[in-house]
Amino acid sequence: MPRLKSLLFAAACTVAGSAAFAQSAPQTSGTLVIVPAFGEVKHANDQAVLTLTIEEQDKDKAAAASRVNQKMKQGMDIVRKQDPGAQLSTRGYYTYAVYPETPPQPKQASNKPPQPVAWRVGQYLDVKTTNLSGLPKTVSSVQSILSVNGLRFGLADATTRKLDAQRIDATYKNLNERIVSIARAMGRNPADAVLDTVDFEGSGNYAQDAVAAAPQMMRTSMMAKSEAVVEEPSFEPGETTLSMRVVGKVRFR
Repeated sequence: MPRLKSLLFAAACTVAGSAAFAQSAPQTSGTLVIVPAFGEVKHANDQAVLTLTIEEQDKDKAAAASRVNQKMKQGMDIVRKQDPGAQLSTRGYYTYAVYPETPPQPKQASNKPPQPVAWRVGQYLDVKTTNLSGLPKTVSSVQSILSVNGLRFGLADATTRKLDAQRIDATYKNLNERIVSIARAMGRNPADAVLDTVDFEGSGNYAQDAVAAAPQMMRTSMMAKSEAVVEEPSFEPGETTLSMRVVGKVRFR
């Protein structure tokens, strides 16, 4: 009998403790919850930006510049023939002196400035194209004249605009899923959650740095210059991931 009384007393204490804990649990009515969410979409890259370059060196500055101008024109003609739909833009035309590499001679110090032994002239050409299947042939054709300085793959503007709606849908779906999970963790009915604010830029003081939405370009660098026929290179455009961050303010009734 004493043992039975002890068991009954322990059970009563447990029930009383649970009731006291339930009474002391924090109230969530009117609680404002900040909910970050993320969404992303992936798409195969459909655009390439090829950077070509030409550089010449000569004791005669005019001669070096003349060869650069001639070869750049020849290279542009080749690209236009191979890829008529490509967008071409030249940039970075430079000319600078080349000085002799001689060790300093303190005993023969002179105030006379060093004289250049040659001149180096160069220019860059950017080629933007969506003709990825014909890109290897274009590159191999132009490499006999110009050198490949860089290559990056990404998404065309039209493709990015098309994917924007999908990215918003994925982000908002993730926000709803998180709100439901938080409501259940707080012991509340998800229907009691009222979405007060939705910030698709994550620009509030409560938000961390937003995830960059700019496409992450795959970069490839090559340098090749030869008068001989160049074999076609191999390229893998890969894919781009577009990300978005949203921050929601949720208040429970």
